[in-house]
Amino acid sequence: MKFSGNNVLVTGASRGIGAEIAKGLAGMGLKVWVNYRSGEAEANAVKAAIEAEGGKAEVIGFDVSDEDAFTSAIKSIVTEDGALSYLVNNAGITKDKLAMRMKTDEFMDVINANLKSTFIGCREAVKVMSKKRFGSVVNIASIVGETGNAGQTNYAASKGGTIAMTKSFAMEAAPRGIRFNTITPGFIATEMTEVLKDEVKDSFTAKIPMARFGNPSEVADAVAFLLSDHASYITGETLKVNGGMLM
Repeated sequence: MKFSGNNVLVTGASRGIGAEIAKGLAGMGLKVWVNYRSGEAEANAVKAAIEAEGGKAEVIGFDVSDEDAFTSAIKSIVTEDGALSYLVNNAGITKDKLAMRMKTDEFMDVINANLKSTFIGCREAVKVMSKKRFGSVVNIASIVGETGNAGQTNYAASKGGTIAMTKSFAMEAAPRGIRFNTITPGFIATEMTEVLKDEVKDSFTAKIPMARFGNPSEVADAVAFLLSDHASYITGETLKVNGGMLM
């Protein structure tokens, strides 16, 4: 794919979908900043894998829900590289529980980690990308943000909010040459889904027209497309990567 920019920050890139996004974008020629909060060893392993394939990567540790830390990290990247061309807001958490048993703190923990952090990243990206009149941001939401899900009121709220917020950023940033889009993965084969019992996996698979879970690389490819020059006239959109589970 063609990219006019040179570098990208991927949050939550030490494992799972984030790691696959980082590796994929590095393979397409971008310098990747691999963010982690607690998995330093895993982030370094992602960096090593990228460099083993001839790519460029740097590891940058910070908590995305910490406003000062996120802001400082983006400033450091711009100081080092002269710009931030692309941002992928991927980091997030779950704290599942039925709503009637969920404490307010448990609700807000997920809102802060998922929605607040994405807002901070988007806001700071607009500030630095505006100087070059160029940039593209992809926010990773979830099919749950479109459909809701029992036991995930907090997660659904954070991801539904991400979808709506991305559209607002897209409207504000378009005159500055900056694009914002969202991806909503369905059930993807990661460490989180590997622990599910076979009967649970089968019940989910039965609801997917393509009759399988997605691969992290399929999400990564969608991210690369939306960031790339090939999507230069696409902004404010939500791209579903769910095997047809929600059409």
